[in-house]
Amino acid sequence: MTQQLISSGLQYTVYATEIILLVLLAAKSRWKRNLGLCLYVSFLFLLDSLARPIVGHHFGFSSDPYSYFYWITDAGLALGVFALICIFFRRACIHHEQLWRPVRVLLGFVLVLTMIISVLSLASHFDSLATRFIVEFSQNLYFACLVLNTMLYMLMQQIQSTDDELSLLVCGIGIQFAGEAACFALLKLTGMETFARNVTTFLGPACTLGMLLVWYYAVSRTPEVASERDLTGRVPALAEATVNSRN
Repeated sequence: MTQQLISSGLQYTVYATEIILLVLLAAKSRWKRNLGLCLYVSFLFLLDSLARPIVGHHFGFSSDPYSYFYWITDAGLALGVFALICIFFRRACIHHEQLWRPVRVLLGFVLVLTMIISVLSLASHFDSLATRFIVEFSQNLYFACLVLNTMLYMLMQQIQSTDDELSLLVCGIGIQFAGEAACFALLKLTGMETFARNVTTFLGPACTLGMLLVWYYAVSRTPEVASERDLTGRVPALAEATVNSRN
């Protein structure tokens, strides 16, 4: 009973944080600057807090239709976060067009390679190909996103990006993927034991909440000069002149 209450409380806190983040983006007129982020959070909220519970209550949370719907939407979320990372790569390379060209090719190659690996891993599973492919594709794409997100952070350090907001957004995704990786590793090592399943029940939403809180901090922190920065983190000439005149 206590475990269920804690799990439900954590999940509803995630839902509330998603709504607060969306309201903050709208209130501060930051949704245009962070359109990809806004769309992903909206997609996450609609699927996780509305669509999945509705399907679960209608068919039963242990039913096959809910299981199919869950993994299909999980693949959708994996594609969503992959698209978000691509947007972040573009934002980091906005003034490095020569760097963006090979990065764009790399992103497309990773997506195609993930699909090929997922198909090849089904060689011994012909009984439920569609379901197996969705599960394999989701897990492989999450792992690919973890690697890409790490590469993005290293790239930003290499080009000495001053876009502090983007750095925090990337760190937020890192928290989410750390939880996903830990959950998969724990389940594999323990053979799906009850203890492991209980831990992952809390770990997944906790990491999602951590990601959302970091994103909230990234969007809400608006120092006087930082609020005038463009997507590359550079201060426009007018804003820089204003700051210098004050000093």
